[in-house]
Amino acid sequence: MKKVFVTGAAGFIGSNLVDRLLTNGLTVTGWDNFSTGQELFLEDALKHSGFRVLRGDNLNVKALTDAMVGCDTVFHLAANADVRFGLADPSRDLQQNTIATFNVLEAMRANGIKTIAFASTGSVYGEADVIPTPEDTPFPVQTSLYGASKVAGENLIQAYCEGYGFEGYIFRFVSVLGERYSHGHVFDFYRQLLEHPQRLRILGDGTQRKSYLYIKDCISAVLQVMQMRTALGTKHRSQVYNLGTTEYCRLTDSVAWICEYLGVEPNLDFTGGDRGWIGDNPFIFLDTSRIQKSGWKAQFTIREGVIRTLEWLQKNQWVLARK
Repeated sequence: MKKVFVTGAAGFIGSNLVDRLLTNGLTVTGWDNFSTGQELFLEDALKHSGFRVLRGDNLNVKALTDAMVGCDTVFHLAANADVRFGLADPSRDLQQNTIATFNVLEAMRANGIKTIAFASTGSVYGEADVIPTPEDTPFPVQTSLYGASKVAGENLIQAYCEGYGFEGYIFRFVSVLGERYSHGHVFDFYRQLLEHPQRLRILGDGTQRKSYLYIKDCISAVLQVMQMRTALGTKHRSQVYNLGTTEYCRLTDSVAWICEYLGVEPNLDFTGGDRGWIGDNPFIFLDTSRIQKSGWKAQFTIREGVIRTLEWLQKNQWVLARK
């Protein structure tokens, strides 16, 4: 792994990954259509001689193929990650997640690139019967178009690994927190409390239980696997890793941490029900035994991730205006 290609390079996770790859001495080509990615997230990377960023869309196969020339590894992070509004535009997840992944694989095949790391999601487990949920749990009925589109992307990668000799590393993330975070509950609650610190509207009843992962821990886990390159030692040419912490919290726990940090005591307005929207799984907690066997473990607690996210948002309030 010397010359890497990162889709979604200007996004939250993508830009943090780019910075780490450059620090590790790799040459990086970033690819982003900047629909949600931010040029400011690449401010440091653009000062580095080993980095270039190209503006382009994964739905443009020719441009994507041309952009990948000379690379040896692809980190595919670009996606529509706005789970909440999938039903309002059902084609969006299909196009930006599934079709885009197919196009990435075809561009790799055209360039003779054999290795891909893919950002999937814990949402693929739907409302799992086994908690904490291991990688080999049977898939349930999918509850979101986002989750369904990611399952399809995973399956395409696995089929290309078997059929074309690719190596595939699939990472099923819990929700990620930290610097450059620009959507999700901490973002939403922080923005609300800036506008009206006396009240906070919360989707669901607050009993939802979720695990979260701090961005630096997330990137370290991905690179740990990519440096070990374990997939070829398995029966198949792809491997799946859950990425998360060994803890979870209730939504009301996170609300309490946020309010304590900001020094506010709002009235809490719950919309009701055990989930915030269709497809919002009320309990997500992944078994991370497999990634821990590699020697990796999270260095930050969920609470620390929430606080670090708030610290970054306070210093970068410009990101609030982008929504």
